[in-house]
This record gives sequence, structure tokens and C-alpha cells, in this order.
Amino acid sequence: MIIMQLNDLSKSFGAEEILANIKIEIKDKDRIAIVGRNGAGKSTLLKIMAGEMSYDTGELIKPKDLTIGYLSQHTGLESSNTIWNEMLEVFSDLILQEKKLRSMEAKMAQVHELEPADAEKLLAEYDRLQQDFETNGGYSYESEIKAVLSGLNFLDYDDQTPINELSGGQKTRLALGKLLLKKPNLLILDEPTNHLDIDTLSWLEKYLLSYPGAVVIVSHDRYFLDKTVSLVYEISRHRTKRYHGTYSDFLTQKALNFEQEMKEFEKQQTEIKKMEEFIQRNLVRASTTKRAQSRRKQLEKMDRLDRPLGDESSASITFEITKRTGNDVLKINDLSFRYDEGGDPIFKDVTFHVSRGESIALVGPNGVGKTTLLKNILGKLAPSEGTIQLGTNVQIGYYDQEQANLSSHKTVLNELWDEYPHVNEKDIRTVLGNFLFSGDDVLKPVQSLSGGEKARLALAKLRMQKANLLILDEPTNHLDIDSKEVLEAALIDFPGTIVFVSHDRYFINKIADKVVEMQRDGATVYLGDYDYYIEKKQEEEELERLQAEENQPKATNEKKLSFKEEKKRQSEERKRERQIAKLEEDIERLEEELASLEEEMTKPEVYENHEKALEYTNKTNEVKQEIENLMDEWTLLQG
Repeated sequence: MIIMQLNDLSKSFGAEEILANIKIEIKDKDRIAIVGRNGAGKSTLLKIMAGEMSYDTGELIKPKDLTIGYLSQHTGLESSNTIWNEMLEVFSDLILQEKKLRSMEAKMAQVHELEPADAEKLLAEYDRLQQDFETNGGYSYESEIKAVLSGLNFLDYDDQTPINELSGGQKTRLALGKLLLKKPNLLILDEPTNHLDIDTLSWLEKYLLSYPGAVVIVSHDRYFLDKTVSLVYEISRHRTKRYHGTYSDFLTQKALNFEQEMKEFEKQQTEIKKMEEFIQRNLVRASTTKRAQSRRKQLEKMDRLDRPLGDESSASITFEITKRTGNDVLKINDLSFRYDEGGDPIFKDVTFHVSRGESIALVGPNGVGKTTLLKNILGKLAPSEGTIQLGTNVQIGYYDQEQANLSSHKTVLNELWDEYPHVNEKDIRTVLGNFLFSGDDVLKPVQSLSGGEKARLALAKLRMQKANLLILDEPTNHLDIDSKEVLEAALIDFPGTIVFVSHDRYFINKIADKVVEMQRDGATVYLGDYDYYIEKKQEEEELERLQAEENQPKATNEKKLSFKEEKKRQSEERKRERQIAKLEEDIERLEEELASLEEEMTKPEVYENHEKALEYTNKTNEVKQEIENLMDEWTLLQG
């Protein structure tokens, strides 16, 4: 069922057009991503959908009873309530019902004092109210609150903590939690992954997959989008285009579409050129004039294709080094840090070594001390115990997620030029141009820049350093997806060494060849990318669980599976579940394709044209057969 439709929607701010001819359709179980460059109008579109902003032209159609939940980028709960009482507000109707039930139970204790008719009426009303209470989750709402607070990493917090004592990021997470508990028909999330660590992201992915309503997401976290969405709308040049599948599917399909459109355009251009040459050669010759005139009429009537528009302009990032380091770049041994002598350490016993050319990702939950460790390496903080040893010729370049090294009162141009006064202005402007600062943009004050622009400026400063050891703290924060991809390409080609902190799992997969997981009392090194790290973690957890089961006493007649057999069984079960999920995705995609084909066949230009009708019939039969084959395979796997 369609729950919202946007037809030819447009929005401008003054003379600046933001959105034009926007077409979006949302069904009740859809998982939709809205993607596009920073400034493309994604957040504006979400605000229009949520009813928080008007639009200029077009129409937005939705049922009157549609409930919408909207989380903006900068939403944070502002309340003097405690964490628990704030979450309870979501279930205020159920709490009133519960009080009424308790009151009725008190009356029922004195039922012998009532007239039989009144007693029967009371019992009937109690039974009806109790069933209604149970159906609406009256017996499970407290466990729901606990599950959401646990998933959003509030398990270690006293639930009587006042919200106004929390940080901005914690308030944002609570706003998300409250919204999830409300379960609106349409959930609209603008950058929901901000302020979430990797464990919390994984929990949110699973939660959204089982969410009962429709979900529309704007996010720059590509790994998150791949896990959660099955439909992508791209906003480019103010308009939308729809793609079926995950974010990765969208990238593949977009590239194929561009390639096909370019081939068709070039083919038509070749045909036009041949026709024009024929007309020029033959128009003045009496014997061929009629043929030339006929070709000219054909040319005039031809529906000319526009050259396909490629991607909008991208940053051009490269990082160079002035000198090469030795093989040993960084050695950290038994490192511990505490802010106050005698206080609890932020982290302790951290050991890992970094060699030339390696790219090391530091991961771990929020608060475990990842940024603090980077500041220890930089010498901004002194370790309490242990040693940090830099190799020969090491020059450190640092990217600070807070961009504290930018001067708000300077212009973009002077931010670089003041630090490198001997470099020509033209060369400074060239560097800034590579980071998408051109023309008068370089004269903007730094304080007026958006988060994405400040991130690009900080990266431009980093590029000027030509350091051979890059220390990067959340380098992809504030960057749109295209800028992330450009940064990835630059770091992959970087001839030096990288140590970075990131919650962007897609970025970690692309860049890291080692993952160091930080804990409060040490660090574990995994020799691979993020997917390898997750696989190893799952193996470790599985091993621990199986060993715990092995240690539990069992009945003598119980048949034991060996560790290898159990591991194999679980591996096969996971494989079967993945195959089932993939089949279900393919079946859904083919069913949508079939519906689209059948709709096309109802159009006069198709059913009145014998050749087209036959072509569509054959294609429809092929799709039906493919669905039938997949359904057979799905049934077989279901066992």
C-alpha cells in the first residue's frame, strides 16, 4: 500500500532552485535511501516529507491517519526528565490503561458486595480492557524500553540520570530511541548514524530491518545503507531518479545506465553525421535530390538524445610525502593513560607496532580512548605508563575531527597561505580548487563554511604538509559520499603510513590492512579489513559459547556434537539463511519488474502494436518463469 506520494514537487530559496520535479513513492514496508551530494537538497526534502517545511509547486499525497516520526541531523532531547521517565512518556496511554486495570482489580476484590448484573458488567469490561492492554504491548513496553536503551549504549547509565546532564551526542541518541519506541507508520531519519559507535550501528541496522513501518533514510554511511535499504532515490541536479536494490546495487546500476545512455547517444550522433553528410553531397544533384530531401525531413523529425550528464564535479585529492621513513614507523608498548593521578585509567596496557606503508584502523566503543590515544601519539597528552617510539624521518600530519586547527576569522585562502607564505597564490588557489574551492569561494570566512566545506579545507591543509605518517581522527565525518570516495582513492595511493579512527565501516574496509580493537585494558590486533575483523570476532564469540556449553554438565544419554561438527552445522545454517534472504530479495525485485511490465502492457502504444505486445508478452513469461524457479529454490531451502 502506498502511504506517501510526491509528484512534481519543487522548492526554491529565493532565486536558488533546490528541488525540481521530485517524484517519490513510499509503500508501507519500504526501506528507502535518499542520496546525493552535500547541498543537493536531501535534508530539505525530508523536512517537506515530515511536514516541517512547505513546498512551492507539485503535490504531496498521504492518508490523514499516517503517523510520521522525523529525526533531524541536530535533534537532541531537551528535558529535565530522567532517561527512564522520558522513555515512559511514549507509553502514557498504556500507563493510564494499566492504572485503570489496577483500579478495576481493587473493585473486583469486593465483587461480592456488587449486584450480580454490575459484577458481570465489571468482569466483562475488565476482560475487554485487559485484552486491549495486552494487544497494544502493555506487558512488554518496559522490556522494549530496556532493549532500545541497551542497543543505543545506555546500559551502563543509571536510568534515573537527568537528561539535561547528558552530552549533545547522548541527547541525540535518546531522541532516536524515543522515536523508535513510538513506531510511527513512516520513520524519516536524517543522518541517524551520527554519534553512534560501531556496535550501536550494528544494533540499529538489525532493529530497522524488523521495523513494522516504512523507513526513509539520509546517510553518508554506505555500509549502513547496504545493510538497511532496498530502494535508492538519488537527487542530482535538483531531480530524483529511482534505483532498486542496496546502495552498492545503485552504484552498479548507475554506472551501467550511464554507459548504455552514452552508447545510444554516440550511436545517434554517428547516424546524424552520416545523414548530414549524405544531404550535403546529394541535395544539389538532380538524380538524388528527393532522397536527400527525404533524409533531411527524417533528420528534422528525429528525437535527438541529449549527451548523458556524468557525475557532478568532484574534489581531486592527492597526498604526497617529502621523505621516506624507515621500516619501523611507530611502536606503542604497554601504554596507559589517566587524566588524574590515582584516578581510573582511560585505557591501559595498549601495545601495537606500525610498519612503513601500513594503514591501521583503531576501533572500539565510544569512550574507550581512541582519540586520547591519538593525542598521546601526537604528544598533545603525556602517557601515564608505557612508551611511544617514532621511527626515523617520521613527519606527522594530523586531521582533527573537531577541526580545531582552523582559524574561524581567516578567509579560506589565507587559512592555507598564512602557513605557506612562500608558495605562490596561484598554486594555493590550485590546491583549493582541487578541494572544490574556486573563484570567490576562497574569499569566504572560515566561520561561514558548512561542516563538509570545513572538512575539505582541513584536508587541503593536511595535503600541504606532505607528511609521511597521517594520523586521522574521523576523517569522513561531514563529507558526502562522493568526497569520501575521492578521499579513499587518495589514501589508497598514499605512499606513506596511516593510523586512523573511524566509525565508517565501508571506509575501514577500503583503507585498513590491520584493525586494532581497543579495550579498557589492552588492544587486540586483527590482520585484515573490517569484514575480516567482524568474522574473527564472531568466531571468537562462537568459540567462547561452545566452550561454555562444553563445560556445562549434560545428561549421560544426550548426544554430543563435536566442536567441529557444531561449527560446521552453524556455518551451514548461516549460509542457508543468507541464501534465503538473497532469494527473497531477488523474488521481490522480479515481482516489481513483472508488475511494471504488466502495467506497460495495458498502454495503447503497446497492446495496439503487435510486435511490442509480443515482445512484452515474451519478457513477462521469462520473468514469471524466473520467479517460479526462485520460488522452487526458496521452498527447497525452507525445508
